[in-house]
Amino acid sequence: MITEWNRGADGVTTRAPAPAADPVVAVLGQQSRVAALPPHLPSGWQMRQLGSIDDARPGELVLLSGARAEDVRLARAVLPRASRVVALIDEWAPAELVAGVLTAGADVCVRGGHPAILAGHLVACRRQLAERWANMDLPHPA
Repeated sequence: MITEWNRGADGVTTRAPAPAADPVVAVLGQQSRVAALPPHLPSGWQMRQLGSIDDARPGELVLLSGARAEDVRLARAVLPRASRVVALIDEWAPAELVAGVLTAGADVCVRGGHPAILAGHLVACRRQLAERWANMDLPHPA
C-alpha cells in the first residue's frame, strides 16, 4: 500500500492511506439525483450515503448532490487535502453557482443531466487521484 506522509501544524507526522483498490463514491445530499448512477460506474465501484461530511473516509470520492458553495467550503475544511470533491448541481443552475462551488474548492462541478456524464467525471477524478499517488516521492520514516 502506498502511503502519504503528512506533517500537521502540531509537528506530528501521520500517514494517510492510499486510495482503496475499489473506489467508493460517498454521497452527501439529494439521493434522488444519483439513484441511476451505479450502473454507469466501473465494475467494483461502490456508492454509500453519508449522514454528514464527517462520515467521509480518506480516499473516497465525495459527491455533494445538490451542492452549494457553503457545502463545498465545509467539505474542504473537514476532508484531507488530497480528497476529491465533486459538486452536482441542477441543469438549470445559474453560472454564479458553478463559479461559487468551484471557487469554494470543488474539483469538478457537474450540472445534472445523464448519470453516464457524472460517472465519467467521477472516473476522471479517481484517475487524477491515482496518478497523484503513483507519482508521489515518498519520504522514508526515520
